[in-house]
Amino acid sequence: MNAFSRFIDIINANINAALDKAEDPEKMLRLLVQELEDAVIETKSRCASDMAALLSSEKKAEKAEDEERRWEERAKLAVSKGKDDLAREAISERREKEKEKISARESAERLKSEIEKEKKEIESLEEKLAESKKKLRMMIEKNEKAKSEGKARENERRSRERRFEEMERKIERAEGFRSAKGSFEDEEIEKELEALKRENNGQN
Repeated sequence: MNAFSRFIDIINANINAALDKAEDPEKMLRLLVQELEDAVIETKSRCASDMAALLSSEKKAEKAEDEERRWEERAKLAVSKGKDDLAREAISERREKEKEKISARESAERLKSEIEKEKKEIESLEEKLAESKKKLRMMIEKNEKAKSEGKARENERRSRERRFEEMERKIERAEGFRSAKGSFEDEEIEKELEALKRENNGQN
């Protein structure tokens, strides 16, 4: 199949196995889809060209057959009138037209065979293309889902980190408040202690 490159020949042997070994399966599958699309277009174009050639060959065969019949009638007429030279010329022309007819029919048969092969190739290519496109869609969806899930996990991780940092700041503020409160209470206790000492000294 001239439409296929070595790349497609290898991939078509086993798409899944080839994709498993590929460094970038999605890129390889995209290339395969492009190659298959090109192959479908090329094969359809070749088939259309052969169908036009088939029609031309069939017309040539019909025309040659009509002319062969006419020359045969002329040869018979010449013989009936005893004109051997004209009969020989007519027979020679009839034989040439017979050769043209046979050649055109053989060409038509070859083209019919080619067209049948090309139609099967197109069917096979389109099936492979549909399969590859489906695989590509599934792969893209899977990759997008993985990216989305990865992003969600990353956002969740960052959210946990922010909550933890906020909690740490709250704890630090609370500890700072307790520390400040403790210092204030210690100072008040000392003041009250001094007052009690003065009161005690006054009584003595």
